[in-house]
Amino acid sequence: MTTTRPDVPGPRQDTVESRIGAAFDDAGVRGFFFAREIDGERSIGVAADEPVVLASVFKIPVALAYAREAAAGRLDRTERHEVDMRYRDGGIGTSGCADPVSMSLRDLVHMMLTMSDNAATDVVLARVGLGTVNELLAGLGLGRTHLVGSCRELLGSLFAELGVSTEAEAHARMAAVVASDPGRVLELSVCVPERTTRSTARESAELLARIWRDEAGPAQACAEVRSVMAQQIWPHRLGSAFDDSYRLAGKTGTLPGWRNEAGVIEGPDGGRWAVAVFTRSDTPDLRNPRADRVIGQVARLAVDELRSFNL
Repeated sequence: MTTTRPDVPGPRQDTVESRIGAAFDDAGVRGFFFAREIDGERSIGVAADEPVVLASVFKIPVALAYAREAAAGRLDRTERHEVDMRYRDGGIGTSGCADPVSMSLRDLVHMMLTMSDNAATDVVLARVGLGTVNELLAGLGLGRTHLVGSCRELLGSLFAELGVSTEAEAHARMAAVVASDPGRVLELSVCVPERTTRSTARESAELLARIWRDEAGPAQACAEVRSVMAQQIWPHRLGSAFDDSYRLAGKTGTLPGWRNEAGVIEGPDGGRWAVAVFTRSDTPDLRNPRADRVIGQVARLAVDELRSFNL
């Protein structure tokens, strides 16, 4: 655990970190966490520099790359693209549509960030380019954040390792694997940071802080990403610990054993905090309310601690 809070005595530091660690323990997960002031330097971290699986949190840098390309005039936000059947995995949004779909790039980005539409993501990523996204991250000094492929490629590797061809078959197969050899789930490529799209909690929060300070690209591009992230429809993780007096913008991510969210929390007094929470459990449950709730719980603990210095 690491904490950076200038001029704060040790006992207070130990208290907040022990409470965050206890929250992860009580939820039955291993936690990786970093929160920082956007308009200051104070931060709190728990395993903040250890590698994590991004899952759909990787859609934030994809959106940023799109917005930077649009701001530079290298693509048109209104250009229309077919959501080809090969991109559709039967999930939400265009991923589950039965009939032909054509959308503008900016609407595809909206679907990608607000509801985590995988097919929309892959169309945007194909247009922007995987190399462009990774070059952007490297240029921002986020050397431990790296994308290895599209949603279709990540899921394809998962299906191949499980010996299945559909998401429904994958869930059934994973249940059987857990019953016989629980540790094998975390050995799947998509569950191992070094073998898949990855980052750290610190770098994920730092990226958000730069977007919110207009330091990750042109102000127009950063504002576009902020606006769409504020419309995410999932309230069950970060949002579970904050009432309507707080404004939230975030992006969730889920893969077997991993439940994540990275976002920005704005308080009623104007304070702003970038938060990234990644959790890993030994089981690939479709629903894990304790793991979902602890994401909001530790974010609230950190925000309350950081906020207290400005009261």
